[in-house]
Amino acid sequence: MTIESCVITEKKPLLSIEEAQKRIFAAILHVTENENLPLKQAVKRILATSIFSPINLPSARNSAMDGYAFASEHFAKKLTCVGTSWAGKPFVGELQKGECVRIFTGAVLPENADSVVMQEHVTVSNDEIHFPADVKFKKNVREIGEDVKIGEVLCKAKKMLSAIDLGLLASAGVESVSVIRKLKIIYFSTGDELVGLSQTLEIGKIYDSNRYSLHGLLQNENYNVTDGGVIADDKMLLKTTLLNAAENYDVIITTGGASVGEADFVKEILAEIGEVNFWKIAIKPGKPLAFGKIGACYFFGLPGNPVAVTTTFDIIVKPALVQLSGGEYEKRFEFKAICLAKIKKSRGRQEYQRGIFSQCEDGQFQVMPMSSQGSHILSSASRANCYIVLSANCESVQEGESVTVLLFST
Repeated sequence: MTIESCVITEKKPLLSIEEAQKRIFAAILHVTENENLPLKQAVKRILATSIFSPINLPSARNSAMDGYAFASEHFAKKLTCVGTSWAGKPFVGELQKGECVRIFTGAVLPENADSVVMQEHVTVSNDEIHFPADVKFKKNVREIGEDVKIGEVLCKAKKMLSAIDLGLLASAGVESVSVIRKLKIIYFSTGDELVGLSQTLEIGKIYDSNRYSLHGLLQNENYNVTDGGVIADDKMLLKTTLLNAAENYDVIITTGGASVGEADFVKEILAEIGEVNFWKIAIKPGKPLAFGKIGACYFFGLPGNPVAVTTTFDIIVKPALVQLSGGEYEKRFEFKAICLAKIKKSRGRQEYQRGIFSQCEDGQFQVMPMSSQGSHILSSASRANCYIVLSANCESVQEGESVTVLLFST
């Protein structure tokens, strides 16, 4: 892919979110190294290869409920119970004419039995079992391979294993799986104004919240994450730090320094030591967002404002990391909801305004925009539970109009 020149003027149209995502997905190649893990350690990890079932599931015909099993060809309204088939201790032998067996859920059926009647539907008198007149044959039986046949796919490659997947694999006797190794990610904040939480807050300084947000956003079983700390507004220091990080990590994420101020060096340095794929996209909050590479390491330069960090990570970076880690990103569900207040907006950028999504008693979805939408106001993002997605061409929303809602990731 041809890397776009880093010389981008304000007059050039901003890159749309869709085009930015296309460029990222076209540019990145996922990690290919694998590791084998015991099944219990593989939850939420991404499969490197598809897993095929070594056995049929179920492996034997068994009962779907507690009741009485019989052969339909020998059925009579009164049968003699000649034994019991327990789960794990089956009845031995074949049923003869006029016979049935007591059977429990999951227990193997006698070889020639093909039907089970629920225990609630029969009358028991000593060993004689009286069946109702409306008995249906070949019911309540789980057939061999009814769930999965031998050789069929249990879980496909690139699937993130869920708790249910672990149960499915275990039911087929799979003890270990090959998963894609964890993505190595390091993140930094940039800026002389940032101080640590244990430091005294002097005038002109602010506590560094972005690294804490990123720490939370990057909690994923498929990532090994390192907090790189704060890099001061020193061009040479930033350059050296990024070069060193690129040699040891798959992904670098920075916050701040990607805008156009005199101390904003990120995009300039990226052009010197690596490749700039794009810089600035038509999103609000978060226009100054850089994507590129330093050697084999992918780079995401996020804005400095805290809400812009969380929004651009959620919309742009998160899908990219899923692909980089070998998974398949699933587009999140969007909803239409009635907007409960007027929204102001200018044309040009797609906006992700914070809101509180809810559902009325009649089932109607509704959303209340937060009153404060500044990209520095974390409190409104903390109280919100969704984005109100407003297209680049949208100019305003009136109370009572329908809007698109995207729920926050969990």
